[in-house]
Formats: sequence, C-alpha cells, structure tokens
Amino acid sequence: MTLGNLSSTLKAKFKTRMSLVTGLLLCMLLLAACGGSGGTTTASNGAANSVLTIVTSPKGDFTENFSPFSPTALDGAKGMMYETLLYFNQEDGSVKPWLAASYKFADDATSVTFNLRQNVKWSDGKPFTSADVVFTLNELKQYPAADTSSLWKVIKDVQAPDANTVVVTFNRPDSPILWYLAGQTYIVPKEHWASVGDPTKYTNSQPVGTGPFTLKAFTPQLVDLVKNPNYWQPGKPAVQELKYPSFNSNTGAELLLSRNQLDWTGLFTPDIQKTYVSRDQAHNHYWFPSANVIMLYLNLAKPPFNQLAVRQAISAALDREQMYKVGESGYEPVAHPTALVLPANKQFLSTDYTDLAFKMDTAKATQLLESAGFKKGSDGIYADSSGKKLSFNINVVTGWTDWVTDCQIMASNLKAIGMNVSVSSLSYNSYINALQMGSYDAAISWTNTGPSPYFLYYSTLSSKNTAAVGQLAPSNWERWNDATTDKLLDQYEKTTDTNAQTQAISGIEKIMVEQMPVIPLVYGATWYEYSSLHFTGWPDKDNPYAVPSPYTAPDCEVVVLNLKPAA
Repeated sequence: MTLGNLSSTLKAKFKTRMSLVTGLLLCMLLLAACGGSGGTTTASNGAANSVLTIVTSPKGDFTENFSPFSPTALDGAKGMMYETLLYFNQEDGSVKPWLAASYKFADDATSVTFNLRQNVKWSDGKPFTSADVVFTLNELKQYPAADTSSLWKVIKDVQAPDANTVVVTFNRPDSPILWYLAGQTYIVPKEHWASVGDPTKYTNSQPVGTGPFTLKAFTPQLVDLVKNPNYWQPGKPAVQELKYPSFNSNTGAELLLSRNQLDWTGLFTPDIQKTYVSRDQAHNHYWFPSANVIMLYLNLAKPPFNQLAVRQAISAALDREQMYKVGESGYEPVAHPTALVLPANKQFLSTDYTDLAFKMDTAKATQLLESAGFKKGSDGIYADSSGKKLSFNINVVTGWTDWVTDCQIMASNLKAIGMNVSVSSLSYNSYINALQMGSYDAAISWTNTGPSPYFLYYSTLSSKNTAAVGQLAPSNWERWNDATTDKLLDQYEKTTDTNAQTQAISGIEKIMVEQMPVIPLVYGATWYEYSSLHFTGWPDKDNPYAVPSPYTAPDCEVVVLNLKPAA
C-alpha cells in the first residue's frame, strides 16, 4: 500500500519566503485577460461569480501533463477531470458512493463487488462501463510504476460480470485496501488509453474524463478548465470555469489573496488574521484542521533509545505548548498521546484516554533517567553505567523554519534535564535518506494518514514497513518491530466489522501511550484560506463535509461541487 501523500506534506511545508519573480506579473495579466474571479478583473459580478480561481502551492511554471497515473499530474487532473469509485471524507470518516453507486465486501474480506453508477458518460459523450474500470486496474498490473498504491500485491483478479458490475478478488483478507482501490485510483476510458503504452509516460494533452470539468486551455502560467456538459450529477457544478495560475513563491500568491483576486488557496500565511482576514472580515476566512501528527522519531536500533525510560524522559521534558505557539505560530495544536488525529478520529479514541494529555514535567524526566541507572556527570550531562553520555542529534530539513524552531525548542528542553542535544539541518535528500536507512539519532517528521487511524499506525508501526539499519525502511523509520502491534494491525485488516476494528485500534493506542515507539509532538495542519465574496458553501469546522485542501483529490472536487455563486 502507498503509505501516504508525500507530495501534500511537502506542499504544506513550503513555508520559506522565496523571491517574487515574473510569474506574478504574468499571472495577474492572464487573470485580467481571461476574466479572473477578482473583483477588479471582471466587468460584472455575474462574471466573477462564475469563475473560481485556485492556487494550490507555488511550483513555478506548469509542464503539461494530465495523466492521473503520473506523480507530476497537473492541478485538476485528479478529481476535477478523472474520478474515483468512492469518496472518503477524512474529516468525518464517511464513505460516499461516487462512480460506484454501492459496494459490498465478502464476509471474509477477500473480495469486493462494486455496482457502478448507471448513465455516467465520459466528457466526449461515450458511456462509462465496467470495462473502463477493469482496464484501469489492469493497467496498474501491466505497468507497475503506475501502481503507486501497490494494489497488485493484494489483488488476485478483476472481473466484470456485466457492464455495471466489477468484482475484485484479493489474495488475502484486506479491508483497508478499499481506500486505495476505490478512493485513490482514478478511472480512465479504455477507448482513449488502450494504445498509449506506459501511462506514467503519457502526458494526456487532451484529457477525457467523467469529472465535472474539461480542459479549456493550457499555458505554463495557467491551467483553465470549464464545466463538463456531460457531467453525471444534475445541475452541478455551479462553477462554470476553474483557473489555476502558476506561482514561483508564496509571496506572489499572498499578494493576490490579499487583493481578493483568489478564491481558494492552501498556503502557510504568517499572522493570517492581520494579513488576510482583517482586510475583509465579511468574506475572508480560514480553517486549519489537523491533517496528520508531527512526530519525534527516535532510532530504536541505537542505544539509549531502545530503553523505554529514556523515551519517556524525553517526552516528559518537551514543551509542546511552546512548539505549538512559537514554532507553529499558534496554528498546529499539541497532538494527543495516542497519535490519533483529533477531532477527525474521535470515534476511535479509547475511553481510557479521553482526558489524557501531554504535560511538560522535568522532575519526572530526571526521575525516570535516574531510576534507569543514568548518573549526571560534572558537566551536567547524564551517562549510563558504562560512561556513555546521553548525547545525540535531531535532524530537520534546512529551510523548514517551523520545524527548525521546534527542534531548537526540543534541544533546549532536553539540555535542561541533562542531555547534550544538537540540531542538524540537512538537505531534504540527506534527511529522508537518513530516516529510511537508519543513519540518524533522532528526527522530526510527518506521519501518513487515511480515513481511519489504521493508516497512520500501519505506516508508522508495522514491521512490514521497516528494515534493519542500512536497509531501506519505507515509513517505519524508528524501526519498531513488535509482534503484538502486528497482530492488532492484522486483526483490523482481516475484518470489515467496525467493532472489531475499533478494538484493534484501542490496543494500538495502549502501545503508543505506554511504550512510546514514536513521540507525538503537534498536529500538522491543512492550510486552507478562502473567500466567500464570489462563492458560498465552503467546508468549515461546523460543516466538515470534505478535507478543505485545494491540492488533495478528490476532496477538491467535492468542495467545488458544493459551491454556489454568492448572492
């Protein structure tokens, strides 16, 4: 299985203030020439309220590529033009029919049957059928590079008994596969793709999808989509046109955002109340829901991190409130000790931990170390019985300023209890290589989430995702290898019964709290700023009908489908 959306994490971490370049001027000219959604760039309010302008994250000039199989697919390809069988809302845990009207697992979770929605058409007017679904899944088998979710490690066979039914059989029970199979796999028309060869190398300049939009025009500075007249949801979308302008820096996007020339973006915006909301309090809004958990990873293959008392002492010494308020600018609250993403996963939270919260306690930290046999030397640093000092580095990526600050806070906290800790800023490639190969002491990093806590726990704790030091560990970077954890994950996978799955999750919560294989710090936010000047119906904390991130699909499609022109 894919262990998360790394690209989304990297986009969310793009917080450096890069220099403003000519892309800003080009985008402003293009938006004005094309009737962009800003109030000063359109002749009438009616025109403004038909065009939605979105900025995902600064990536520079676009390269034409609308293949949903490609990791570099352009904004709008996934969700707006190509769709999935089901929609998973990670904010409330619900699963909704999409191209599939319904689905049913076998009792033993070794197969799933999809009943497709009828009367769906591709944007060229041709009918959507089970043959398209079977073709798409078989493309992943034929071209493994396209199978980024490793579906064919689990899929045994795909059959279409009729034009509206698809049966997928697995080689083992696997209920979590539904998220990847039906929620992250974008269906393409067999007629248009059968002769293209490797789909990851095909740029698909004339996309034909089932989604609510089709391609109007492409330039390196602007992706322009228009309403699909053949879309299967009657009356939708109310948005007539989508524009995705390119930017080279956050600064350029923030400027248009402040001028009400953007409707929706996902940027880290310093002092957002002052720089954005206060400029138009009636229309400018933001919501930064928790999306994942930022962890302190300790290399358990290295002493002293293999000692529980040391992990507990490190956790007790940390001032997470300072990380939240200073390092994360008050945007990313302290995480829960279970590592559940709350409130999204609140239905899984064990009653044993309802009131549990982290508390900085330096006295407890020193007590734990001394009880474990560590003694403080004349230099104020603790050492074990052999004289080896508690001295280590915390890795972070150079330029990820909030995490750098968090690491500096941690280093200061740990020095205060007798640990000699330094912060090592590395290039991204060096940083991720050290995590994967186990050549590090400690590091701050993200977690990979999904529609239930299983996905974070599986990616972070399963022995399937780790390896010996010197060998590549996909995501279990701390190298936790525990039979009980694996058994609980296996229990979740082998059933579709929600009670049994919740029991399995509760067991892993206990392991997180009592054994601390990784140390939760703060939540990683979804950056979400939006204007209600031209469109209403946006998701918010009171109506979290979709993940509000503009660069995650198919959530972005669901948001746009719910928007209505402002009165």
